[in-house]
Amino acid sequence: MASVTHDATVSAAAGRRLATGLGFAVASALSFGMSGSLARGLLDTGWSPGAVVLVRVGMAALLVLPFGLVALRGRWSLLRDNAGVVTLYGLLAVAGAQFCYFSAVQHMQVAPALLIEYTAPAAVVGWMWLRHGHRPGAVTLTGAAVSVAGLVLVLDVFSGAELSVVGVLWALGAMVGAASYFVISADESFGLPPMVLAAGGLVVGTVVLGTLAVLGVLPMSAGTTPAQYAVGEVSWWVPLVALGVVTAAIAYTTGIAAGRRLGSRLASFVALLEVVAAVGFAWLLLHELPGWVQLAGGLLVLVGVVGVQAGERTVVRVEPTI
Repeated sequence: MASVTHDATVSAAAGRRLATGLGFAVASALSFGMSGSLARGLLDTGWSPGAVVLVRVGMAALLVLPFGLVALRGRWSLLRDNAGVVTLYGLLAVAGAQFCYFSAVQHMQVAPALLIEYTAPAAVVGWMWLRHGHRPGAVTLTGAAVSVAGLVLVLDVFSGAELSVVGVLWALGAMVGAASYFVISADESFGLPPMVLAAGGLVVGTVVLGTLAVLGVLPMSAGTTPAQYAVGEVSWWVPLVALGVVTAAIAYTTGIAAGRRLGSRLASFVALLEVVAAVGFAWLLLHELPGWVQLAGGLLVLVGVVGVQAGERTVVRVEPTI
């Protein structure tokens, strides 16, 4: 009787963990999803990708750092022991992913850039298989295939949109950054609280981008010209604040919280909803209207995510042979 009660308690706790993880993942995807459309309004007025990313990351760092210090609780040795992880997260998952994505958007449409970046979940599955022996099962592979098919429909890449080679290369760089974000965010072995990892990564990203800007390696241009969107003209600082607060501070903290609860593989596939969100925001802010094919693609993405979630319970671990 006690065993049954214990199992029920464990099952309930796992269910709550999954539910809260999915909630954080959806919030993160929606927050990240509006970044491309908001940034486009600034890029069209002469802002450089480097300037947009530096302000976005710097603002987020200022907002999250106090919460990170509270979560650290004076355990500076924990931060010192994981300095390499925090640095890598700041370089790849924060500075690298954002700069590469905005650079890609400058050379190509938002939709194809996102399609390339969001091959990251497939990269995560491959990494977890090769590095940790987490061989994906048939259900996971089927869910992944359905999600990819849904993305192709959502992004409507067969409508004749031209792809820029430079843009594709930048988008591939963003894919590496996104894959790093999912893998590092979900790894609890470092013992870093989610808020500490988020704050540390954002601070590192700000320092790196700022240093490159001072050295002249990262082109920086900005202005005060109002940004134009489908909803009308807004002051230049409005999209900047939204980029820093919503699409960076909130997006990264909720994303890490989701990764800790769902694991890197499932979190990366739920994050595919960012693409659906990006299409929706592009519709609202840039007058890029989705058609019924894209809506059908969004449904396929959701079905694929459910499939991956189901497959996550039956992961086959391959033990190394000596």
